[in-house]
Amino acid sequence: MPQDATIVLDIGKTNVKLVLVDAVGAVLAERRSPNEILDDGLYPHHDTERIWDWMLTAMKEFAGMAQVGAIVPVTHGATAALVDDDGLVLPVLDYEYELPASQQAHYAVQRPPYSATYSPQLPAGLNLGRQLAWQAQAFPKQFRRARHILMYPQYWAWRLSGIAAGEVTSLGCHTDLWQPSRQQYSSLVERMGWSRLFPALRPAWAPLNVLNPELAQLTGLPADCRVLCGIHDSNASLLRHLGAGADAASPAVLSTGTWVIAAAPGMPLDGLREQADMLANSNALGQAVACMRFMGGREFAELAGADAQPCGIEDLQTLIEQKTMALPCFSNAGGPFAGRAGAVVGPAPGGGLQRYALATLYCVLMSDYCLSALGVSSAVVVEGSFTGNPWFAPLLAALRPQQQIGSTDDASGTTCGAWMLHHWGRAPAARGKTAEPLQLAGLAEYRQRWLDAL
Repeated sequence: MPQDATIVLDIGKTNVKLVLVDAVGAVLAERRSPNEILDDGLYPHHDTERIWDWMLTAMKEFAGMAQVGAIVPVTHGATAALVDDDGLVLPVLDYEYELPASQQAHYAVQRPPYSATYSPQLPAGLNLGRQLAWQAQAFPKQFRRARHILMYPQYWAWRLSGIAAGEVTSLGCHTDLWQPSRQQYSSLVERMGWSRLFPALRPAWAPLNVLNPELAQLTGLPADCRVLCGIHDSNASLLRHLGAGADAASPAVLSTGTWVIAAAPGMPLDGLREQADMLANSNALGQAVACMRFMGGREFAELAGADAQPCGIEDLQTLIEQKTMALPCFSNAGGPFAGRAGAVVGPAPGGGLQRYALATLYCVLMSDYCLSALGVSSAVVVEGSFTGNPWFAPLLAALRPQQQIGSTDDASGTTCGAWMLHHWGRAPAARGKTAEPLQLAGLAEYRQRWLDAL
């Protein structure tokens, strides 16, 4: 039986995964489930109990496959849990919930300036500080019961280990709660009287405790299995690329999934613009990282449709020749063109293959736009779900011929990052490939026409 394996709890906005990884980083098993939002109760919220029950069942299965040494929670951002000693005092709010417009004006006075947090004003509940301010105002009795405000990875770590902790990658994810360049809480936390609710900060790789004994008995996992603090998912993807430190020559990373996040380690923050949804995240080492993002996975699905299937080169070429383009945006959840209604111009794509081609071209152009806006001139590495698209990295390489465009060999960079937290100080084996540019006639002109239409 494999020894010192890692269980990764990977909660993305669209799917929840539990992955069993061996001591050298190879995936032994994976289970997947939709991340469903419940619309009953006080407001739309995450179905944490269903995730919990599903997770424990899968962990019991994994316990028979390997000797597990650690559990690592990895989750999407803009999400927190308010808990007392017994559990949640309020449901975990879905960040896509449209908070009352009347609250926005009041919150705008409370939130720190962009120059302090590099956290742009975002729609719905994507600024976590606004979520918390609304919950405190709308549900004061429940909010007063809270003992801790836990970022979402640390909520799951707390349920598994009993130890409350804070961690910078989720705090630094457009929350309005953190100053990435100063590596400290923002003025909002003190102004709202929340300082006592945030637990002591721990590194993402820190073991908080062993697994709760009752859970160890229930799942069959070892009594000495450790629960690590955990990390924000895009920062898990970034982790393997931090070896070059804060040097500007470090590769930029495109973390792809429900969100496509372009991260440019080492780039200055003074070029970031709030109106373009540019922001500074905090990496696992606490360093500020210039970023820009759009909801690429969601937009891809919207453009490609339910019956889409991977296209061929000829489908891409046809769309380029007939000047069929998708103009942003196809999501109402932020991005550089937030608030603009998406449109398809030119002849409509014919069938699922061409819809897949259109979605691919759109996401490549948007990624290229974000990289250029960040001033990225170094190598770029594609992580996550778009590594499964055979044309994404080659098209990006064709648009950026002066840069090396690579992609990892797995569709979930979060898994590798979580493995690294368990084996802190060990670098994973180099895996992936450099993309060969896909030279399509008229591609450069197609991009320019797209840019001119923005």
